[in-house]
Amino acid sequence: MGSKILPQWASKPCAMGIDEAGRGPVLGPMVYGCLYCAQSYLKTLATLSFADSKTLKEEKREELFETLKTNDSIGWAVDVIDARELSAKMLKKNKINLNEISHDSAMGLIDRVLKMGVLLTEVYIDTVGDAGKYEMKLSRNFPSIKFVVAKKADSLYPVVSGASIVAKVTRDRALREWVLDETAENMQRDFGSGYPGDPQTKAWLEDHKHRIFGFPTLVRFSWGTCNSYFKDVAQVLWDSDNLDEDGGGGKNSNGKRQLKLSNVGFTSSKRGSEEIESSGKGRCRFFQARKLEHLTNF
Repeated sequence: MGSKILPQWASKPCAMGIDEAGRGPVLGPMVYGCLYCAQSYLKTLATLSFADSKTLKEEKREELFETLKTNDSIGWAVDVIDARELSAKMLKKNKINLNEISHDSAMGLIDRVLKMGVLLTEVYIDTVGDAGKYEMKLSRNFPSIKFVVAKKADSLYPVVSGASIVAKVTRDRALREWVLDETAENMQRDFGSGYPGDPQTKAWLEDHKHRIFGFPTLVRFSWGTCNSYFKDVAQVLWDSDNLDEDGGGGKNSNGKRQLKLSNVGFTSSKRGSEEIESSGKGRCRFFQARKLEHLTNF
């Protein structure tokens, strides 16, 4: 991310563009990227051939990324949200949807750059959800900044086009250099584009599912498209422990903790998936046999 010593231009009014890569795929991270510079540099920025990253070939994107990295008049940063984090947030009890995750990521980048001491006065960003509401949310959090929230911002504003290149190249490299956490012998890297409709991606998902352990960590298993791969999944019945006597952490009137588990961690009542609810009575034999107990202090 740019130079560690804050350049002189950063204390003058600056503009920032923010864009993401990898919102739609079922594989790999979603990456938010930002690019910022002095407002007085925006005209020059417009001459640097930045364009919406989707309109450029990979070699050109890589070349432009290397160019902007060596440009002392430009700063940049990224936020890489991996598949596990996306799925965990979207499936937790108080679900966080993709729009909220996107908003939080963009605001996190703004906050990070402000804390570095950059005088941000304008931010250009692609709309996520309702443009008016998003703009209000951003302005409420950062009242000193003027926000421009627009559809196709990456093709309208060079500062967003630059951010789009930062995000896309970072995501492409993350996928290329992805290290297989899993050690199964048949793990392959030929997963295609990673989009749910891609036949190569579909075939890869089919070949890499496991009826007990689910998908490899590259997969966003919260995506609805993943459910169809687990028709023969092993159902899990979990007899939960009683809560401590003070009842901390649970809301059930009978003082028992109840868990619903099915489809290797992704449930969807809308899709009518069968759910098994534990009775909460007693301890699971697995734990009793091994004399395993809850640890409250580590």
